[in-house]
Amino acid sequence: MPDSKNIDLVSFYVNAATRENTVRSYRTAIEHYERHWGGLLPATPTAIAQYLSHYADRLTSSTLAHRLAVLAKWHHEYGFPDPTKAPLVKKVMKGIRATHAYQTKQARPLQLEELKIIIQWLEESIKESKDYRKGLRLIRNKAILLLGFWRAFRADELTNIHVEYVTMIPNKGMSLYFPTTKGDRDNKGVTYKVPALQKLCPVTAYQDWVTAAELSKGPLFVGIDRWGHFNHKSMTSNTIINIVRECASGAGLLHPDAFSSHSLRRGFASWADSNGWSLKELMEYVGWKDPKTALRYIGSSHKIQQHFIEQLK
Repeated sequence: MPDSKNIDLVSFYVNAATRENTVRSYRTAIEHYERHWGGLLPATPTAIAQYLSHYADRLTSSTLAHRLAVLAKWHHEYGFPDPTKAPLVKKVMKGIRATHAYQTKQARPLQLEELKIIIQWLEESIKESKDYRKGLRLIRNKAILLLGFWRAFRADELTNIHVEYVTMIPNKGMSLYFPTTKGDRDNKGVTYKVPALQKLCPVTAYQDWVTAAELSKGPLFVGIDRWGHFNHKSMTSNTIINIVRECASGAGLLHPDAFSSHSLRRGFASWADSNGWSLKELMEYVGWKDPKTALRYIGSSHKIQQHFIEQLK
Protein backbone atom coordinates (compact mmCIF):
# COMPACT_ATOMS: atom_id res chain seq x y z
CA MET A 1 0.00 0.00 0.00
CA PRO A 2 1.30 3.49 -0.82
CA ASP A 3 2.14 5.62 2.16
CA SER A 4 2.94 9.30 2.64
CA LYS A 5 6.68 8.63 2.57
CA ASN A 6 6.50 6.95 -0.84
CA ILE A 7 4.25 9.72 -2.17
CA ASP A 8 6.79 12.29 -0.99
CA LEU A 9 9.55 10.36 -2.77
CA VAL A 10 7.54 10.33 -5.99
CA SER A 11 7.11 14.11 -5.78
CA PHE A 12 10.82 14.52 -5.05
CA TYR A 13 11.89 12.60 -8.14
CA VAL A 14 9.29 14.26 -10.37
CA ASN A 15 10.61 17.65 -9.31
CA ALA A 16 14.20 16.50 -9.80
CA ALA A 17 13.40 15.67 -13.42
CA THR A 18 12.69 19.32 -14.14
CA ARG A 19 15.70 21.58 -14.52
CA GLU A 20 15.84 24.69 -12.36
CA ASN A 21 16.07 26.95 -15.41
CA THR A 22 12.98 25.31 -16.88
CA VAL A 23 11.01 25.89 -13.69
CA ARG A 24 12.09 29.53 -13.59
CA SER A 25 11.14 30.04 -17.25
CA TYR A 26 7.74 28.40 -16.68
CA ARG A 27 7.04 30.58 -13.66
CA THR A 28 8.05 33.76 -15.49
CA ALA A 29 5.72 33.04 -18.42
CA ILE A 30 2.72 32.32 -16.20
CA GLU A 31 3.34 35.42 -14.08
CA HIS A 32 3.61 37.54 -17.21
CA TYR A 33 0.24 36.33 -18.48
CA GLU A 34 -1.55 36.65 -15.15
CA ARG A 35 0.05 39.69 -13.51
CA HIS A 36 1.32 41.88 -16.35
CA TRP A 37 -1.43 41.09 -18.81
CA GLY A 38 -4.15 40.48 -16.24
CA GLY A 39 -5.28 37.24 -17.84
CA LEU A 40 -7.25 34.50 -16.12
CA LEU A 41 -6.46 30.81 -16.03
CA PRO A 42 -7.86 28.61 -17.42
CA ALA A 43 -7.91 30.80 -20.54
CA THR A 44 -10.12 31.02 -23.62
CA PRO A 45 -8.80 31.13 -27.20
CA THR A 46 -10.04 34.73 -27.48
CA ALA A 47 -8.09 35.78 -24.37
CA ILE A 48 -4.93 34.09 -25.66
CA ALA A 49 -5.34 35.79 -29.05
CA GLN A 50 -5.74 39.17 -27.37
CA TYR A 51 -2.66 38.54 -25.24
CA LEU A 52 -0.58 37.73 -28.31
CA SER A 53 -1.87 40.76 -30.19
CA HIS A 54 -1.09 43.08 -27.28
CA TYR A 55 2.56 42.02 -27.14
CA ALA A 56 3.08 41.41 -30.87
CA ASP A 57 5.23 44.51 -31.34
CA ARG A 58 6.96 44.23 -27.95
CA LEU A 59 8.09 40.61 -27.79
CA THR A 60 9.70 38.48 -30.48
CA SER A 61 7.64 35.75 -32.12
CA SER A 62 9.94 33.13 -30.56
CA THR A 63 9.24 34.54 -27.09
CA LEU A 64 5.50 34.53 -27.78
CA ALA A 65 5.74 30.94 -29.02
CA HIS A 66 7.47 30.00 -25.77
CA ARG A 67 4.71 31.71 -23.78
CA LEU A 68 2.14 29.71 -25.75
CA ALA A 69 3.97 26.46 -24.99
CA VAL A 70 3.97 27.25 -21.27
CA LEU A 71 0.27 28.13 -21.29
CA ALA A 72 -0.46 24.89 -23.14
CA LYS A 73 1.55 22.96 -20.52
CA TRP A 74 -0.39 24.63 -17.69
CA HIS A 75 -3.74 23.62 -19.20
CA HIS A 76 -2.57 20.03 -19.79
CA GLU A 77 -1.25 19.68 -16.25
CA TYR A 78 -4.50 20.87 -14.69
CA GLY A 79 -6.78 18.93 -17.00
CA PHE A 80 -8.27 21.83 -18.99
CA PRO A 81 -8.76 22.04 -22.78
CA ASP A 82 -5.77 23.64 -24.48
CA PRO A 83 -6.83 27.03 -25.92
CA THR A 84 -3.48 27.55 -27.69
CA LYS A 85 -4.41 24.97 -30.35
CA ALA A 86 -7.54 26.87 -31.43
CA PRO A 87 -7.62 28.06 -35.09
CA LEU A 88 -7.94 31.69 -33.94
CA VAL A 89 -4.72 31.51 -31.92
CA LYS A 90 -2.84 29.84 -34.77
CA LYS A 91 -3.97 32.50 -37.25
CA VAL A 92 -2.95 35.31 -34.90
CA MET A 93 0.53 33.81 -34.46
CA LYS A 94 0.88 33.37 -38.21
CA GLY A 95 -0.09 37.00 -38.72
CA ILE A 96 2.40 38.17 -36.08
CA ARG A 97 5.24 36.29 -37.74
CA ALA A 98 4.32 37.78 -41.12
CA THR A 99 3.93 41.33 -39.83
CA HIS A 100 6.79 41.48 -37.34
CA ALA A 101 9.59 39.64 -39.08
CA TYR A 102 12.49 39.45 -36.67
CA GLN A 103 16.09 38.56 -37.34
CA THR A 104 17.69 36.93 -34.33
CA LYS A 105 20.49 39.07 -32.92
CA GLN A 106 23.71 37.19 -32.41
CA ALA A 107 26.34 38.08 -29.88
CA ARG A 108 29.57 39.46 -31.27
CA PRO A 109 32.17 36.67 -31.21
CA LEU A 110 35.13 37.28 -28.93
CA GLN A 111 38.11 36.65 -31.18
CA LEU A 112 41.32 35.12 -29.83
CA GLU A 113 43.25 38.38 -30.21
CA GLU A 114 40.57 40.17 -28.21
CA LEU A 115 40.71 37.47 -25.54
CA LYS A 116 44.49 38.00 -25.31
CA ILE A 117 43.95 41.73 -24.77
CA ILE A 118 41.41 41.11 -22.00
CA ILE A 119 43.56 38.51 -20.23
CA GLN A 120 46.60 40.80 -20.39
CA TRP A 121 44.52 43.59 -18.83
CA LEU A 122 43.22 41.25 -16.13
CA GLU A 123 46.70 39.98 -15.27
CA GLU A 124 48.09 43.53 -15.03
CA SER A 125 45.12 44.57 -12.91
CA ILE A 126 45.62 41.59 -10.58
CA LYS A 127 49.28 42.53 -10.04
CA GLU A 128 48.42 46.18 -9.40
CA SER A 129 45.38 45.55 -7.20
CA LYS A 130 45.81 46.31 -3.51
CA ASP A 131 42.17 45.51 -2.77
CA TYR A 132 41.75 41.86 -1.75
CA ARG A 133 38.11 41.76 -2.89
CA LYS A 134 38.83 43.32 -6.26
CA GLY A 135 41.75 40.96 -6.76
CA LEU A 136 39.52 37.95 -6.11
CA ARG A 137 36.99 39.14 -8.67
CA LEU A 138 39.69 39.65 -11.28
CA ILE A 139 41.13 36.15 -10.71
CA ARG A 140 37.62 34.67 -10.88
CA ASN A 141 36.78 36.58 -14.06
CA LYS A 142 39.96 35.40 -15.74
CA ALA A 143 38.99 31.79 -15.04
CA ILE A 144 35.45 32.40 -16.33
CA LEU A 145 36.69 33.82 -19.64
CA LEU A 146 39.34 31.20 -20.31
CA LEU A 147 37.14 28.24 -19.37
CA GLY A 148 34.21 29.71 -21.26
CA PHE A 149 36.28 30.29 -24.40
CA TRP A 150 38.35 27.10 -24.62
CA ARG A 151 35.39 24.85 -23.75
CA ALA A 152 32.83 26.94 -25.68
CA PHE A 153 30.60 26.84 -22.62
CA ARG A 154 27.22 28.53 -22.35
CA ALA A 155 26.61 30.77 -19.35
CA ASP A 156 24.48 28.11 -17.64
CA GLU A 157 27.28 25.57 -18.01
CA LEU A 158 29.78 27.94 -16.42
CA THR A 159 27.42 28.56 -13.51
CA ASN A 160 26.83 24.82 -13.03
CA ILE A 161 30.47 23.79 -12.61
CA HIS A 162 31.00 22.37 -9.12
CA VAL A 163 34.44 22.01 -7.60
CA GLU A 164 33.83 18.48 -6.32
CA TYR A 165 33.17 17.35 -9.91
CA VAL A 166 36.49 18.65 -11.25
CA THR A 167 39.31 16.12 -11.70
CA MET A 168 42.87 17.14 -12.47
CA ILE A 169 44.69 15.07 -15.10
CA PRO A 170 48.49 15.34 -14.64
CA ASN A 171 50.32 16.83 -17.65
CA LYS A 172 47.10 16.93 -19.68
CA GLY A 173 44.50 19.18 -18.10
CA MET A 174 41.34 18.45 -16.20
CA SER A 175 37.86 17.01 -16.62
CA LEU A 176 34.57 18.60 -15.61
CA TYR A 177 31.60 16.40 -14.80
CA PHE A 178 28.05 17.73 -15.11
CA PRO A 179 25.32 15.54 -13.56
CA THR A 180 22.79 17.36 -15.78
CA THR A 181 23.11 19.66 -18.79
CA LYS A 182 20.75 21.25 -21.29
CA GLY A 183 21.45 18.63 -23.95
CA ASP A 184 21.46 15.69 -21.54
CA ARG A 185 17.73 14.99 -21.48
CA ASP A 186 18.13 11.62 -19.75
CA ASN A 187 20.34 13.06 -16.98
CA LYS A 188 23.08 10.51 -17.60
CA GLY A 189 25.77 13.07 -16.91
CA VAL A 190 28.36 14.57 -19.25
CA THR A 191 32.13 14.90 -18.84
CA TYR A 192 34.15 17.59 -20.64
CA LYS A 193 37.93 17.51 -20.96
CA VAL A 194 39.77 20.82 -20.59
CA PRO A 195 43.26 20.97 -22.14
CA ALA A 196 46.29 22.48 -20.41
CA LEU A 197 47.85 25.14 -22.65
CA GLN A 198 51.15 26.96 -22.68
CA LYS A 199 49.39 30.32 -23.07
CA LEU A 200 45.94 31.51 -22.00
CA CYS A 201 45.63 28.29 -20.00
CA PRO A 202 42.16 27.58 -18.57
CA VAL A 203 43.56 24.94 -16.19
CA THR A 204 46.05 27.35 -14.60
CA ALA A 205 43.32 30.00 -14.34
CA TYR A 206 41.08 27.45 -12.60
CA GLN A 207 43.81 26.49 -10.13
CA ASP A 208 44.60 30.14 -9.39
CA TRP A 209 40.96 30.88 -8.63
CA VAL A 210 40.31 27.79 -6.49
CA THR A 211 43.49 28.47 -4.51
CA ALA A 212 42.76 32.16 -4.00
CA ALA A 213 39.14 31.50 -3.01
CA GLU A 214 39.99 28.37 -0.97
CA LEU A 215 37.19 26.42 -2.61
CA SER A 216 36.84 22.69 -2.02
CA LYS A 217 33.20 22.06 -2.92
CA GLY A 218 30.09 23.77 -4.23
CA PRO A 219 29.73 26.08 -7.25
CA LEU A 220 33.03 27.06 -8.83
CA PHE A 221 31.99 30.58 -9.74
CA VAL A 222 30.34 32.51 -6.93
CA GLY A 223 29.49 36.13 -6.24
CA ILE A 224 31.71 38.27 -4.00
CA ASP A 225 30.17 41.11 -2.00
CA ARG A 226 31.86 44.40 -1.06
CA TRP A 227 33.24 42.87 2.13
CA GLY A 228 34.84 39.97 0.30
CA HIS A 229 32.26 37.42 1.43
CA PHE A 230 31.17 34.71 -0.98
CA ASN A 231 27.63 34.03 -2.05
CA HIS A 232 27.87 30.26 -2.23
CA LYS A 233 24.92 29.94 -4.58
CA SER A 234 25.61 29.55 -8.28
CA MET A 235 25.93 32.77 -10.24
CA THR A 236 23.21 33.62 -12.75
CA SER A 237 23.64 33.68 -16.51
CA ASN A 238 23.06 37.44 -16.50
CA THR A 239 25.99 37.88 -14.13
CA ILE A 240 28.24 36.02 -16.57
CA ILE A 241 27.08 38.33 -19.36
CA ASN A 242 27.87 41.39 -17.24
CA ILE A 243 31.33 40.04 -16.41
CA VAL A 244 32.15 39.49 -20.10
CA ARG A 245 31.08 43.05 -20.93
CA GLU A 246 32.86 44.59 -17.95
CA CYS A 247 36.10 42.85 -18.89
CA ALA A 248 35.76 43.89 -22.53
CA SER A 249 35.16 47.47 -21.44
CA GLY A 250 38.00 47.46 -18.91
CA ALA A 251 40.41 46.16 -21.54
CA GLY A 252 39.38 48.95 -23.91
CA LEU A 253 37.62 46.86 -26.57
CA LEU A 254 35.20 48.73 -28.80
CA HIS A 255 31.44 48.28 -28.30
CA PRO A 256 31.65 46.05 -25.20
CA ASP A 257 27.84 45.90 -24.96
CA ALA A 258 27.82 43.86 -28.17
CA PHE A 259 29.41 40.97 -26.26
CA SER A 260 27.54 38.40 -24.19
CA SER A 261 28.31 35.01 -22.70
CA HIS A 262 27.65 33.51 -26.14
CA SER A 263 30.57 35.58 -27.44
CA LEU A 264 32.90 33.03 -25.85
CA ARG A 265 31.16 30.12 -27.58
CA ARG A 266 31.04 31.90 -30.93
CA GLY A 267 34.62 33.06 -30.57
CA PHE A 268 35.86 29.52 -30.01
CA ALA A 269 33.83 28.21 -32.97
CA SER A 270 35.34 30.91 -35.16
CA TRP A 271 38.85 30.06 -33.93
CA ALA A 272 38.32 26.33 -34.50
CA ASP A 273 37.01 26.96 -38.01
CA SER A 274 39.95 29.18 -38.93
CA ASN A 275 42.33 26.49 -37.63
CA GLY A 276 40.95 23.79 -39.86
CA TRP A 277 38.61 21.91 -37.54
CA SER A 278 36.03 19.86 -39.40
CA LEU A 279 32.33 20.26 -38.66
CA LYS A 280 32.32 16.82 -37.01
CA GLU A 281 35.26 17.69 -34.76
CA LEU A 282 33.67 20.96 -33.68
CA MET A 283 30.30 19.34 -32.97
CA GLU A 284 31.87 16.53 -30.91
CA TYR A 285 34.00 18.93 -28.89
CA VAL A 286 31.23 21.39 -28.08
CA GLY A 287 28.46 18.80 -27.82
CA TRP A 288 26.22 19.95 -30.65
CA LYS A 289 23.89 17.33 -32.11
CA ASP A 290 22.54 19.37 -35.05
CA PRO A 291 24.91 20.75 -37.74
CA LYS A 292 22.62 23.74 -38.18
CA THR A 293 23.26 24.73 -34.58
CA ALA A 294 27.02 24.64 -35.16
CA LEU A 295 26.73 26.72 -38.32
CA ARG A 296 24.93 29.50 -36.46
CA TYR A 297 28.01 30.04 -34.34
CA ILE A 298 30.57 30.32 -37.13
CA GLY A 299 29.69 33.88 -38.11
CA SER A 300 31.36 35.22 -41.23
CA SER A 301 33.67 32.25 -41.78
CA HIS A 302 32.79 29.90 -44.63
CA LYS A 303 35.12 26.91 -44.31
CA ILE A 304 32.79 24.75 -42.25
CA GLN A 305 29.76 25.88 -44.26
CA GLN A 306 31.53 24.76 -47.42
CA HIS A 307 32.44 21.44 -45.83
CA PHE A 308 28.85 20.92 -44.71
CA ILE A 309 27.45 21.72 -48.15
CA GLU A 310 29.94 19.36 -49.81
CA GLN A 311 28.75 16.56 -47.51
CA LEU A 312 25.17 17.14 -48.66
CA LYS A 313 25.98 16.79 -52.37
